[in-house]
Amino acid sequence: MSLKYIIVDDESVAHDIISKYCSLLPNMQLMQNCYDAIEAIEYLNDHTVDLIFLDLNMPKIKGFEFLKTLPNQPKVIVTTAYKEYALEGYELNIVDYLLKPFSFDRFLKAINKAFINTSKILSTTPQEKHNEKPEKVFLRTNNKHIQIDIDDILFVEASGNYVKIVLKEDILSIRGNLLALNELIPTDNFIQVHRSFMVVQNHIRSIEGNQILIDKYTIPIGKSFKSQIDTILKQD
Repeated sequence: MSLKYIIVDDESVAHDIISKYCSLLPNMQLMQNCYDAIEAIEYLNDHTVDLIFLDLNMPKIKGFEFLKTLPNQPKVIVTTAYKEYALEGYELNIVDYLLKPFSFDRFLKAINKAFINTSKILSTTPQEKHNEKPEKVFLRTNNKHIQIDIDDILFVEASGNYVKIVLKEDILSIRGNLLALNELIPTDNFIQVHRSFMVVQNHIRSIEGNQILIDKYTIPIGKSFKSQIDTILKQD
């Protein structure tokens, strides 16, 4: 699945940065460069997109006023130098609020939010539910970005400044810690069972004493995390 997007910003350098960042990711399709809200309105009258990168301080019509004119608002990532408008933005149901200048890592987090939200709204009818694709996320490893299915994650293990992500058919290593990874990968199924391990509850095969079995792996349960396991067992 690709994300069709437009950029609405009166600064050409902003278009260059956003399009450059998007070019580093698969499945991102630029549909139009709009340099004010009027151009965007004219384009959206005849076309549909999944995502808008929106500046706020533009001539003619400001960013949020533009949003209020849209009968069917796509996902919106605000890109601005003004942090004081963040609350109003979230009231207008934006996906994320990026303060200029923003890093690629911060940009990537916003894209992951938009990608997951969009994948949900593209499969809304009961007939399509059985064909719904697993949610995906982009992860940076070895100077490249890999897209993975969140459903393929079995567990993650922290080791120094890196986190090992164990998938059904692969193992990835990324720089970071468990907290940062939990923020990057939006899932409610992560459960921390040890100071160095988070597991995905749906993939737990069995719990035996102080160990969790997932696929062919054995994960230890830390003493201070046993309450998490008790919560799982009480659900049955």
